[in-house]
Amino acid sequence: MRTTVHGIDIEYEVFGTGRPLLLIMGLGMQMVAWDEEFIELLVAEGHQVARFDNRDIGLSTHVDGPADLMAALGGDASAVPYTLEDMAADTAGLMDTLGWASAHVVGVSMGGMIAQTLAITAPERVRSLTSIMSTPATALAPATDAAMAALLGPPARNRDEAIQRALEVFQVIGSPGYPSEPDRIARVAGVSYDRCYDPKGSTRQLIAITCAPDRTEGLRELNVPALVIHGDEDPLITPPGGVATADAIPGAKLLTYPGMGHDLPRPLWPEIVAAITELTGRVG
Repeated sequence: MRTTVHGIDIEYEVFGTGRPLLLIMGLGMQMVAWDEEFIELLVAEGHQVARFDNRDIGLSTHVDGPADLMAALGGDASAVPYTLEDMAADTAGLMDTLGWASAHVVGVSMGGMIAQTLAITAPERVRSLTSIMSTPATALAPATDAAMAALLGPPARNRDEAIQRALEVFQVIGSPGYPSEPDRIARVAGVSYDRCYDPKGSTRQLIAITCAPDRTEGLRELNVPALVIHGDEDPLITPPGGVATADAIPGAKLLTYPGMGHDLPRPLWPEIVAAITELTGRVG
């Protein structure tokens, strides 16, 4: 399904019935990275779940703008094609299409940053906030050299290279304490390539992340039930990012999982779903 939000087409899917829950994916990742088995667990707990492609990824609108990360970091405002605030506004517009005046919002990585931004800029739209492997500011949770090198590797030239690159990236940033799932990683990478492969879109998203202001003070003003989930082996958004998020949001609960990196290990799905369900059930 597709909707148009202030000139941006947003591709989305909805599953189940119940408490409205919106899933926001991370940098360069399409909505298909939200595994349908994970979504089914949320649906079984009484949620109506929506997932979507952020702008510049998948089947949503790809922005015609600069993709010069170094120029943006150097202070060239013209090299910043859009902001996390714009992406949060996309999210609110999708909620309008769904008929959701408010929703439980769950974001991973960049998606957590967008969820935080939505809660700050439009708190009336957020019933509860779950921020997973994210941070109020990149400076608070610097990536390891190996993770950054994996993230900034050269773009793939074809489908096979895209799959191989995904396998290599998650070998670096995945969860060392849990079994790897190369077949699943390859499947998602292949489906994503077939839907739409646009490395410049991912770069523009990265510019939005790196040029975003620190959200700490905005998070301190929130009055929203919040859950923060992080892995103690995350090399891309290191554990201080989760701690900083939980410390900033009044009353937030922090769950830190040993052996979890920058992904959602399948063995943790029941625990993560249970924690989200406890939060959304308490809020209603």
